[in-house]
Amino acid sequence: MEGKKDMNKNMLYRSIPKVDVLLEEEQIQALIARYSRDTVMEAVHIEMDKLRKYIAQCEEEEKAKKQISLLREHIESSVAAMHTPNMRMVINGTGTILHTNLGRAPISREHIKRVADIATGYSNLEYNLEAGRRGERYSHFEKLLCKITGAEAAMAVNNNAAAVMLILSSLAKGGEVVVSRGELVEIGGKFRIPDVMEQSGAALVEVGTTNKTHYDDYENAVTEETKALLKVHTSNYRIVGFTDSVGIDELIPLAREREIPVIEDLGSGVLIDLSKYGITYEPTVQESIRKGADVVCFSGDKLLGGPQAGIIVGKKKYIDKMKKNQLTRALRIDKFTAATLELVLQEYLSEEKAVQNLPVLRMITETQDETQKKAKSLSRMLKLAAVPAKIDIQPCESQIGGGSLPLERIPSTAVTLQPERISVTEFEERLRHLPVPIIPRTVNDMILLDVRTIESWQFRQITGQLKDLKVLEESGASNER
Repeated sequence: MEGKKDMNKNMLYRSIPKVDVLLEEEQIQALIARYSRDTVMEAVHIEMDKLRKYIAQCEEEEKAKKQISLLREHIESSVAAMHTPNMRMVINGTGTILHTNLGRAPISREHIKRVADIATGYSNLEYNLEAGRRGERYSHFEKLLCKITGAEAAMAVNNNAAAVMLILSSLAKGGEVVVSRGELVEIGGKFRIPDVMEQSGAALVEVGTTNKTHYDDYENAVTEETKALLKVHTSNYRIVGFTDSVGIDELIPLAREREIPVIEDLGSGVLIDLSKYGITYEPTVQESIRKGADVVCFSGDKLLGGPQAGIIVGKKKYIDKMKKNQLTRALRIDKFTAATLELVLQEYLSEEKAVQNLPVLRMITETQDETQKKAKSLSRMLKLAAVPAKIDIQPCESQIGGGSLPLERIPSTAVTLQPERISVTEFEERLRHLPVPIIPRTVNDMILLDVRTIESWQFRQITGQLKDLKVLEESGASNER
């Protein structure tokens, strides 16, 4: 205790290198050459300020001296952190396929390589190579969408909420839109269908009740002010029990008689029948078009397995109105989305190819036996690397997520880890701070890595990080700061 009381803090402060001296040192000069003088100066001031505060609070001289000796290392780390993008790839071990917080649908590496070739130079985004004049950005995927869905025309905006707003602004502004009360969903982030409708300039007319809406409810609500009938597929929740709703095919005769369009917001955007892969049936876009829907919209980054987009398909006369709407420019997609969307849609020309080449569909349709093989492979790699944890595999359940098929649970397999030297809570936190963060599930005081949402090529990355970076060492093994 005496040593702590007699600690000479003034001497410690004086031993901190002066800024001008520090800037002439070879290690710092190398940083300046690699980055910039201004960036390094900022890091120097930040780290010196931290060091002085540490000394002020420190009661052990040796610890304070240790921190002073690490000053240059901390400056280097600080500069590197300034130039490290905040958004980066993470490994999804949660088993939630369309994880909203983790970017929803992953895009295949092959598609991204091809998009990179387009995006790193100029492209014919809005140039018609055949005619040698200005073209339309939707032209790159419109024919594909029409061929796949059976629609007359198609376009895309930056997300599905934007699609709903554009549709209603183009077809129902200043008029009324009839919608079932049970379909007035919140689509995430506190964005709600009624609020999106209000922004479009269309007046909402609610019919029916939360659990039951009948044909008569729609028929009685239609007036001269009615501009459209809207159906919203409740893809992010289910009402079960005493329920009733009116299908698109039932509404078509009423809409035709009154010469108004039927609009359907399908949300998740399924283009193949997932029930053949053991998943609960979800209405497909093709089915809505076949039943007579005039306009259908859906998300690009959910069950479609593509980039974020609000895709709109339907009758040409209505799509043309939307393309001419001034909102379209504000809501339009960029070249990255247009290029990626075309590549993803091309896969749907063959269902077999789509299931094989689109990560979302591959994860959804992967069998439990296949996940078990993957889990055994990852487990074996971790054990061979002598990772200090009890490693095992166990059955688990994956979910689709992203507001799609909320009740669906898919049998899967997880690799479980119980650290030997640190708590599970500390281990989970450290996983989130790796160079390539790993986001796991924590169940029964174990870390679970559901391999359904982990690509096989990521196994080596996981093993290397757990082995090489001492992620499972006791806290004392890392420096205090």
